[in-house]
This record gives sequence, C-alpha cells and structure tokens, in this order.
Amino acid sequence: METDDRDARPEPRAVRIDHRQVRVLAHPLRIRLVGALRVKGPATATTLAELLNTNTGATSYHLRQLAEVGLVVEDPDRGTGRQRWWRAAHDVTNWEPTDFDDDPDARAAIEWIQGDQVRLLVEHAERWFAVQHEWSPAWRDALGMGDIFMTIPPARLEALKEELWQVLERYHREADVAAEDPQARPVQVFLAAYPLLEGNR
Repeated sequence: METDDRDARPEPRAVRIDHRQVRVLAHPLRIRLVGALRVKGPATATTLAELLNTNTGATSYHLRQLAEVGLVVEDPDRGTGRQRWWRAAHDVTNWEPTDFDDDPDARAAIEWIQGDQVRLLVEHAERWFAVQHEWSPAWRDALGMGDIFMTIPPARLEALKEELWQVLERYHREADVAAEDPQARPVQVFLAAYPLLEGNR
C-alpha cells in the first residue's frame, strides 16, 4: 500500500499553558522571543537581540525565565562552549480564557496577551498596507482579510472554530512541501470571533 509521507508528519507540538506559564509569557519581549523562535528556528540570545532590536543581556534573562516554565528549551546539539542556543518548546500555544477565572493575576495576564495579539494584527496590517504595491498581483489577491456576520449559539461557534483550526493545522503540517514552491513566503493567519456588542452595528 502506498502512503502519503505528509500523513506521517508529526502534529504540531502544542501546549495548553497553565497559570504559571501565562504569567511569565505576558511580557512584550518574552512573547516576541517565543514567536521569533517558532518562526525563525533555533537561535542564540545575540541573534535574537539583533532580530528584535534589544540587548543581549535582557534577551538572555528573558529566555531563562521562559525556560523555567518550559516554553523554550536549550538546543544542546548546536551549543558550543559558552554559546547557548535556544528553541521553542512548542509550535502552538492553546488556552481557554476561562482556564484562569480562579486566578486574578493569570486572568490579567491572558487578557494582556489577547490584547497583544490584536495589536500585532494591526501592526502587521499597517506594515502590509505600506508595501503591498511592491508585491505581485497574485500575492495582493491572496493576502488580506474578510468577515461574515452570523447568529450562532456558543456550542456551534466552538464547533466552527475547531473545524477551521483543523484546516489550518493540515496546511501547517504540509508547509514544508509548500515551501518547495519558489513563490512560497511565510504568512501569519489569524482566527478570531467576537460578538456584535452594542454600538458595533
């Protein structure tokens, strides 16, 4: 029987963050460090400092804080002497906002992280708007966002999110195959659903 090699690829490494992890992650530089390691792959504190326009000392300190709660790990196969390499411990971070209802500090931390996600989306969109005229028509048509309005109970919305997430994970697993296309570029896909509150209509 023939098998598709893509079916044998591992699922993305995911973590459902706990109360301690969320409190550590809720920091502007730490969340950027985790993101950079996931996107760029293993790196040293010096490389990350240059990439994120910060200093090596601060980068090293925050990497150690992330390592204490298992969000990043050292990559011993790459380290030489005093040079320490780091990699992301997971590909995906999961949580439900209600996971932290019993911990005011963790709840405040996850609310900050959610707000940072929105700030990141706005920042990415503004940077894209500034340079989109430099990209090909195919890319300008493929990128962007849209929305749709619906009336739906929470259980159906959860099912919708789960189905959409499965599609995203399938494309993520096949990313190394897609990367062989010379037109391939890294992209970030956001999945969001918010209620139409009074004043939004």
